[in-house]
Amino acid sequence: MSSRITTQWCRTLSNLVILMTLAMPGLGVSYAADNADHDHDRARQAVEAGNVLPLRTILEQVEREYPGQVMDVELDREKGEWVYEVKLLRKGGALMKLKILARDGTILGFKEKHGKPHRQGELR
Repeated sequence: MSSRITTQWCRTLSNLVILMTLAMPGLGVSYAADNADHDHDRARQAVEAGNVLPLRTILEQVEREYPGQVMDVELDREKGEWVYEVKLLRKGGALMKLKILARDGTILGFKEKHGKPHRQGELR
């Protein structure tokens, strides 16, 4: 796995914790940190039990099949299965969301939203 993806993943995870903290001002920092720790523990336990492929494996597959910059990764339970949701920024500004079966890396589906073209000189 490239160090670029590892760095992006760490940055994304850090930003997620910060956003969770800012979104819950009345609840305080400890709740956001505890919740993030719980999610991390839950994901780690699923990997150790063999129910989920490691994130590194999933991101290597995504990089090979869908080149782009990883913006966000989530691991959720959907209909009794662990599912990774990976959001990518593709070349040309297209945003893509992939749903991947965490057990074996099967692509369950994807959505792609193409960026609006801008004329030269316009602010984006």
